[in-house]
Amino acid sequence: MAVSISILQLAILSILISFNFFQSHAANSKLFREYIGAESNKVKLSDVPINSKVEFHFILAFAIDYTLDKKPSSTNGKFNVFWETNNLGPQEIASIKKSHRNVKVAISLGGDSVTNDQKVIFTAKSINSWLQNAISSITNIIKNYNIDGIDIDYEHFSVSPETFTECKGQLIIQLKKKGTISFASIAPFEDDQVQTHYLNLWNKYSDVIDYVNFQFYAYEKLSAFEFIKKYKKQVSNYGGGQVLASFQVKDKGGLKPNDGFFEACNSLIQEENLGGVFIWCADESAENGFEYEKESQKMLAYA
Repeated sequence: MAVSISILQLAILSILISFNFFQSHAANSKLFREYIGAESNKVKLSDVPINSKVEFHFILAFAIDYTLDKKPSSTNGKFNVFWETNNLGPQEIASIKKSHRNVKVAISLGGDSVTNDQKVIFTAKSINSWLQNAISSITNIIKNYNIDGIDIDYEHFSVSPETFTECKGQLIIQLKKKGTISFASIAPFEDDQVQTHYLNLWNKYSDVIDYVNFQFYAYEKLSAFEFIKKYKKQVSNYGGGQVLASFQVKDKGGLKPNDGFFEACNSLIQEENLGGVFIWCADESAENGFEYEKESQKMLAYA
């Protein structure tokens, strides 16, 4: 009798597997992240509504290994603060974290451009020299600003995927090993060169990368159905990773909130497959009273 039950159980299990009943889900996350500081010197951390029922990450954009001169140049890993510091300084960060225990703050490294006409290009004279400079300069910024984590958002490269991988992977490892940061994320998007670099990094160092801030707004305009399809594709590309859904407040790309973003996210929640939400960016949201931040966090709070 015991043997027959075992055979029946195996048969049922086989049927369930054949119908993809057991899927690899990233359990729904209550993580909300928002970039801030790249486009305005007026937005304060305290301006942004914070729901106490979510995990909230501010991401300061950007720290860049370029000089602060009128004609910036690469510094081989010596990072400087490029975000607007008028309202995003050490005191403001300490205050918001004291007022909201669910808030953490990260710095994003790189970004698209230093100035309107100059791109940020990842350049390293050597892995060792870049790492030595980066660890030292980033550690100083983190300690000065009371930072919890880093986000890697380089979008242009003059080095091979292998060099990028070793520089970024070892940077994360060393900062975590020393207790300097508690989490790290990457911010890729659908572009052959970008994906080649980031997937190479992911394939070797995914065990130390906590979140994938995939820039879905870099796609052309999407329907809700297309967005879900793209989201699942990136979940597959970054297998085992916590991939966040995203939109840009002003840009026309991706899936906009008023065109079905929240409906798409709720469908992913029903599948227990939403890794969180991030928005680019608070500087743009200020004009509409942060309505999308409120709605995003409310959705995540009850996910």
